[in-house]
Amino acid sequence: MEGLSVLEMIHQGALATYPLIAFSVITVSIVFERLWSLRNLVKDSLGLANGICPSLEQGQVGEALGRARGMVNTPAGRIFSDILARQSSEQMEYLAELTEEKRYEEVEALKGPLWVLGTVGASAPFIGLFGTVVGIIKAFHNMAVMGSGGFAVVAAGISEALVATGLGLGVAIIAVIFFNYFQTRIERIEAALTIASNRVLDALHIGKQAHGV
Repeated sequence: MEGLSVLEMIHQGALATYPLIAFSVITVSIVFERLWSLRNLVKDSLGLANGICPSLEQGQVGEALGRARGMVNTPAGRIFSDILARQSSEQMEYLAELTEEKRYEEVEALKGPLWVLGTVGASAPFIGLFGTVVGIIKAFHNMAVMGSGGFAVVAAGISEALVATGLGLGVAIIAVIFFNYFQTRIERIEAALTIASNRVLDALHIGKQAHGV
């Protein structure tokens, strides 16, 4: 746009554009943090369960517990460590309930700051629209003050105002896409934790029956 750069329009529309830029930085930070935190959790959960189940079926709980404690940086490692550490003093029914409770805690922790993405996705378009409305009001006010000039007088002001809407939509689109992506990914992780936990409990039950551990 001749005579008016994007940076200048962002600066002039600070009432809406500055919060949207802050939202964009927060959104990108959360996206990269969640991508890192959720990596390989499906494979790690099923892999750990498959690795310790043979030991549990043979009554070698100590060996399985040691392997689970070696992966306490993962949700599955923390769940299995807690369960196996209590297996000798608790009934299987209680262990199953405890496993479900631990799994729920881990899944909630995995969601972490995703609510921020949802909030940004819902509010960013409205913030952009608010900036656009304010910009248009200012543009028509300037035309009224000048008393003449027609649309040419307010063209720059309207183009400036529309930057807020464009920025708001851009931030919201990114936030919504990754919010839905992470929600789906966490559902897959939860399913993997459920399958892995059931396998571990079944193997522990078999070991108790066969070896009295």
